[in-house]
Amino acid sequence: MGGAIVEGWRGAGYDLSNTVVIRPSGMPVTGVRTVSSIVEAGAPPRLVVLAFKPQKLDEIAPELRKYLSAKTTVISILAGVEASSLRERFPGVGAIVRAMPNLPVAIRRGVVALYSQDADEPTRIEISQLFAPLGYAPWIPDESKFAAVGSVAGAGPAYVARFIGALAKAGETRGLSSEFSSTIALETVLGTAWLAAAKTEGMDSIAKRVASPNGTTEAGLKILDHDDVLNQLLVLTIDAAARRGAELAEEAKSPSLAETPRLS
Repeated sequence: MGGAIVEGWRGAGYDLSNTVVIRPSGMPVTGVRTVSSIVEAGAPPRLVVLAFKPQKLDEIAPELRKYLSAKTTVISILAGVEASSLRERFPGVGAIVRAMPNLPVAIRRGVVALYSQDADEPTRIEISQLFAPLGYAPWIPDESKFAAVGSVAGAGPAYVARFIGALAKAGETRGLSSEFSSTIALETVLGTAWLAAAKTEGMDSIAKRVASPNGTTEAGLKILDHDDVLNQLLVLTIDAAARRGAELAEEAKSPSLAETPRLS
């Protein structure tokens, strides 16, 4: 996801000349200075983005916090790791901001939920300006609602991709080639989303416009709508993602953190 963010910033024309990516493999990130260790990164940063697996937090934090200062804002995209857990790992930084982007930020059509307990107004404005070019970047006032946005928008592209794939496979069962059916399914979903956004039209309204009484579309909708099966399936899907997020939050709450140094 960190790579998707950088790709979006690059597409937005951001000057990334002062940006440093720390990547243990040393594999270069296009348009950005890439180093393999924290000690190579240089002076303490004003903004640092945590973009690694949440399970690596306690491996990385002790070394990283040595290079941060009270002027540093820590932006975390670690799923499930709450602001209080981050503050325990980075006690002396200026502000902790949680950001939950989804994959389309790479093409600047994403969603980036933002949350902070301690960022002041100038910091919030700066962070908003940083992420707004990547798509829709709202501030969420409640951390539980922030987690809900992550379950829907953060994970959502995977679920939409599954639906597009299933629609394509259904076309194949009717005799269409795999490539042709995939193109039709993708363009149909893209066009429907674009129509809804352009017309600010509700999903039920679009469905009714397509479905003529006793027609072919209505026959198919009776399957999807039977016993509210589709809505219930998505509720179960989002609930599963939310439960895993809560588990990650609990795993990040360590009662025996090593004593951390104060930062100036």
